Amino acid sequence: MRSVLKRELLLNIKSLLIWSLSVGSMGLACILLYQSMEGEMKDMADAFSNMGAFSEAFGMSTLSIASLKGYFATEIGAVHGLGSGMFAAIVAINIISKEEDAHTGEFLFSFPLSRSKILVSKGICVAFMLIVFTVVCSLFYLTGFKILGEEIPMDEFFRFMGMQLLMNAEVAGICFGVSSLTGKNRMGIGLGIALLCYCYDVMGRVIPDVKKYLYLGPYSYCNASEIFTDVATSAKAIIVAVVLLVSCTAFAFWNYNKRDLAS
Repeated sequence: MRSVLKRELLLNIKSLLIWSLSVGSMGLACILLYQSMEGEMKDMADAFSNMGAFSEAFGMSTLSIASLKGYFATEIGAVHGLGSGMFAAIVAINIISKEEDAHTGEFLFSFPLSRSKILVSKGICVAFMLIVFTVVCSLFYLTGFKILGEEIPMDEFFRFMGMQLLMNAEVAGICFGVSSLTGKNRMGIGLGIALLCYCYDVMGRVIPDVKKYLYLGPYSYCNASEIFTDVATSAKAIIVAVVLLVSCTAFAFWNYNKRDLAS
């Protein structure tokens, strides 16, 4: 198992570096822009808070972008949420299927390891990459606050990053299950899953009929504007997230162990 895990980490390290540095540095740049835009933000805050559905969707009706806390929740929160969800999907969607698509399965399955142990190694790789991604981005954002000399509620910040990590794990779990279905590259499907989940959350915050089912989506419990205004996290949303993560992962093991693999 150790050799498989090492192989997966080496194959995915470049993607991890590119995505974590890109999303983290983008968030850092946005934070540093706050100081130069602080004066204009005060004039824009009232206008943004009264833009109806747009304000509701991005939390500008409950938080003022004139404060760093509100600016972080509405701007960097959206950047990180979308970027991290896409990264989770890309990592997980091909982690299993690539062995057939790249015709490396014959080599991999010549090891004296069961398919289940190989999938465990791949799952650990995905989990490790998501954790490292979250830590790297957190360090970028904290560096931005330090440079500006501004304080931001640390409890809310770490709660937000923790919920984002859970959301990433849920998206990755869904894509992990999809990856076990086929031996083809399905990156487009993975990105589609992440974007669909994000769009569902945005729509659910402005459409009353959808809002009551918002807890079904992975972005419902990691919304920055709610976390930074101390809105209680929906227990139903967390339960759905855990059930989906466990169910999709279990499905991947069940399906992959019974499939005839292409050479």
